[in-house]
Amino acid sequence: MKNLLVTLGLIMSVHASVADITIPTQQHEQTPAYAKWGALAVKETKQKYPDANIVDYLHIGSETKDDTTIEKFKLWLKDDQREFGVIIHITFTTNTGNIIKIDFQETDR
Repeated sequence: MKNLLVTLGLIMSVHASVADITIPTQQHEQTPAYAKWGALAVKETKQKYPDANIVDYLHIGSETKDDTTIEKFKLWLKDDQREFGVIIHITFTTNTGNIIKIDFQETDR
């Protein structure tokens, strides 16, 4: 899972620094559709828990209903006193990608 976080960070860095370079279709297809939502889940979790390190990352899945989609992630965090999970649900308008809400739920599993 650490490799996925590192890869996700590299993809975001490379994309930001070479935005004008065309990515071959085959390589583009390998990037999961949920990657941008995963990056947002990591960013928002770091803001909510600034003293904790993210040690694992899991895309649980997505759920589409009517005109909204919920992307679901589980991040495992560790700080000086404990280890814990955070379930993140990112709800957005399916067609536009506009974020409706981001929910966090701590878990011990």
